[in-house]
Amino acid sequence: EGQVQVGEPKIIERLDAFSAPSLVEYFDPDPCNVMLYSEEAESADAATVEKARSPADGLGVTVESKFTVGEYDIVILSAQESDGLETWLIENGYNIPRGASELLQPYIKQQLKFFVAKVNLEEFAQSGFQSLRPLQMAYESSRFMLPIRLGMINAQGEQDLIVYLLSPQGQVELTNYRTVHIPSNVNLPVFIKEEFADFYRDMFETSHKRENKKVAFLEYAWDMSWCDPCAADPLTPEELKQAGVFWLNPTNPNNVFITRLHVRYSRSTFPEDLHFTTTGNRQNFQGRYILNHPYEGEITCPEGREYRKYVKQRKEGEVQTLAKLTDWDINKIRQKAKLAVPHQDPWWQRIFRRLTGR
Repeated sequence: EGQVQVGEPKIIERLDAFSAPSLVEYFDPDPCNVMLYSEEAESADAATVEKARSPADGLGVTVESKFTVGEYDIVILSAQESDGLETWLIENGYNIPRGASELLQPYIKQQLKFFVAKVNLEEFAQSGFQSLRPLQMAYESSRFMLPIRLGMINAQGEQDLIVYLLSPQGQVELTNYRTVHIPSNVNLPVFIKEEFADFYRDMFETSHKRENKKVAFLEYAWDMSWCDPCAADPLTPEELKQAGVFWLNPTNPNNVFITRLHVRYSRSTFPEDLHFTTTGNRQNFQGRYILNHPYEGEITCPEGREYRKYVKQRKEGEVQTLAKLTDWDINKIRQKAKLAVPHQDPWWQRIFRRLTGR
């Protein structure tokens, strides 16, 4: 049980904040007095209870180890056949649906063990925490994979998963599913600053559907010693250690690379677990969305006319980009962006015009 411990929730929050999709804002200078743009970045106790190795009668299930860590009761199981494991879990109070053996069988064939955690409500009440802390595990395996199929046992609909992968080398990639970059480095209307969460939700859903729901999205890949722009400050060496970075070298602070993958999956779209491989690719990438604020002061020079024309064209391009990324109604976007909605005759007038040629 020494290989399992509870972690600090704030570390997950810090990883999320550091790698989150970001808004960057640029402010146009006075067209009558050329100057540099300004930029502002914004983000969008382990106690052993019992160690046992005893087969569950007639079910082919062996309890390899049993212990408590913080607010969790942990059981490590091995099994000979999936029906017996399903029965054991149900009889011992684990909430899984009948028929789960279909998803358990592939892991038994691979002779993998099952890590089962149950929340100990008494321990949780005494912990003083308002939410469950993450579990942290150390183990050795030749398989670099994440068994997402087990998460589908109680799933109703699609599951949303964000994976943070830290490596001393470079990007971590999937080997059995295609990975695509989330749309990035696009110019959007400035009102998106107040609607960024809605924008990103709908953009992700639209991209997910266009890829037939069968890809993982790369949202962030970066050397953790710096960022540009920064959605949040880089993690400190102490925070990196708490995140599991055991190879941290004080003389070489640039040897931690983060990959953030966003996967939305179901049984039909992701029939296999996620298999990863580390690479030496240290190319940086981030979900980055650009807002260009027009100059709002008085414009008195001759160049002002051309500038206003340029801003109008730029806004229209931003509107069309937003509509394409989200499938939002383009005329509603134009209204929010304070652009005139093109006039269109009623449908019946257009029909008669075609019939009469007038």
